[in-house]
Amino acid sequence: MLDLAEELDHWIREGREFAVATVVAVAGSAPRGLGAALAVDREGTVIGSVSGGCVEGAVYELCRQALETGESVLERFGYSDEDAFAVGLTCGGTIEVLITPVAAPAPARTALATALSAAAHGRPAALARVVRGPAELLGHAVLVRPDGTHEGGLGGHRDLDRTAVAEAGALLEAGRTGTVDIAEDGSRCPGGITLLVESNVPPPRMIVFGRWTSRPRWPGPASSSATT
Repeated sequence: MLDLAEELDHWIREGREFAVATVVAVAGSAPRGLGAALAVDREGTVIGSVSGGCVEGAVYELCRQALETGESVLERFGYSDEDAFAVGLTCGGTIEVLITPVAAPAPARTALATALSAAAHGRPAALARVVRGPAELLGHAVLVRPDGTHEGGLGGHRDLDRTAVAEAGALLEAGRTGTVDIAEDGSRCPGGITLLVESNVPPPRMIVFGRWTSRPRWPGPASSSATT
């Protein structure tokens, strides 16, 4: 989702309500990778892409529905051998897409707004969201900064928040985006909850050391003289 940070930060500052669809799992060949996003506002304006066109129409409708229901949903799209005309990926892979409404009363709006603002202005931060787990936690988010401070939470579960902050901080330090499986009690054992952690870090700098010298002048071909 952070790939749309500048546009979505602008939408939030304007007070727009929207739903955002994010690729949270990829298997096999897929047009776009983990974290790719598409967003739709109340007026039907669309930005971004989750599949390069394969399933955009279906995802658009799911975003519109999420704005009406106020609920996050997880959908899976893949090639169907049984029905070649079913909505799916023509490249043969599979993706899972989380659709989250970002309306005014949405519990994740504050954390999402801070994460988008940080990414839009080049400040390092990580956004951890529940992308698989109990329905009441789906889409909940926590923002983590490099100093360990955070905003938002995973539905008031302190142990889950503590683990999510620690895992997001580790991925932020490594500059990576990825998924983390944890248990519902907040332990690090793989369990019933999957977090997608999107890290935003400044681009790396390259520093070159050495001494510059001008290009040497190579002698031309040896001259020869002939006596006539």
